[in-house]
Amino acid sequence: MADSSEQQARSLLSAGAVRARAGQMLEIGLAGGLNHFTIDLGRMDGVADAVVAVTRKAYPTLDIPFHARWRHFVLGGVDRWARLANANSWPDRAARARAEFDLAIVSVLLDAGAGAVWRYRDTATGRGIGRSEGLAIASLDMFAAGLFSGDDRAPFRVDADVIARLPLSALASAFQASDANPLLGLEGRTDLLRRLGRQVAERPDIFGLRDTPRPGGLFDHIAAQANDGTIAAPAILSAVLNQLGPIWPSRLELAGIPLGDCWRHPAITADDATSGLIPLHKLSQWLSYSLIEPLQRAGLEVTDIDGLTGLAEYRNGGLFVDHEVLRLRDAADIERAHAVDSLLVVEWRALTVALLDRLADSIRVKLGRSPESLPLASILEGGTWAAGRAIAFARRPDGAPPLKVISDGTVF
Repeated sequence: MADSSEQQARSLLSAGAVRARAGQMLEIGLAGGLNHFTIDLGRMDGVADAVVAVTRKAYPTLDIPFHARWRHFVLGGVDRWARLANANSWPDRAARARAEFDLAIVSVLLDAGAGAVWRYRDTATGRGIGRSEGLAIASLDMFAAGLFSGDDRAPFRVDADVIARLPLSALASAFQASDANPLLGLEGRTDLLRRLGRQVAERPDIFGLRDTPRPGGLFDHIAAQANDGTIAAPAILSAVLNQLGPIWPSRLELAGIPLGDCWRHPAITADDATSGLIPLHKLSQWLSYSLIEPLQRAGLEVTDIDGLTGLAEYRNGGLFVDHEVLRLRDAADIERAHAVDSLLVVEWRALTVALLDRLADSIRVKLGRSPESLPLASILEGGTWAAGRAIAFARRPDGAPPLKVISDGTVF
């Protein structure tokens, strides 16, 4: 029985489970069965038009990259990481891929909400950069300076033993955080990196196949699963969830397996121990999207990119609330702050994932593109995230999401 329970738990650590259960939530909502939201699909065409408009403006040729951390390393038209990487002498393509996995994993883990006040002063341009873009440039500068490396001669690496004992003061200084420039969740970020270091150090069979244990060793673990040089994108997510899952703060577990970004909702049904559970895996999927390009540069072909799902976060979710595809049953909920595990937030995030699939179909029709030529990862980048931010600023001067969520910085 324990084996089957563990199998059931691991079934939730997949993009397929996210898509299936989000779809179930949408069907329940369309039948009027949700407590917090009603759904008006008649407004979806207007959402598609809004996304197409921002996409054409940002990418006139429709040559749209994936929604990935790499986009945030481009500042003023200069791709900071590409410039560093191209100037470096790599022994082979796999060595660069390990470094890029190192950078992507650490940068994504450091990318919880920064708060509205914090800014990172970029030494190259003198600009103060906030939010996700500021966190990205800060993390790239730390990586390039060798903050996470145990070898002074090789800065472009993250060593497990170094981050396992990373001082809070080192991260605070690197982020330029102070009483005058407060960064939310600094302790949580530091703790997450230390937990990553310990997990990587404890699993040299995964993270130390070709080098001393480092997060970038996940590249070798994934590359070893390739068939004829190809790897399916959902397999990247599976590796991220199964190998990095233990680093997250403890939430739900099933058969001793930590389920990560997975939540309870009584409307979700199954005929096994996973009944009432809905996985979303937002950060892990964003990380998985960010690992596709290093794998491609290393010579692997990544297939089934649309096997991953849209991201259950507040820009994509806000797009549907602000365009009134999703309407609150209780208008007073707009003023309240909601816990991330509340049924309202769980419904909102799951509906977002399912609606993004429908929206993607409509956008492809309008642009005359196929899923192969315009995968969901590019629609998110083009795209839904930017359109969600645009309407947020049009509706509210500070660009805040339409619903207030109390987050610990490890979900959004």
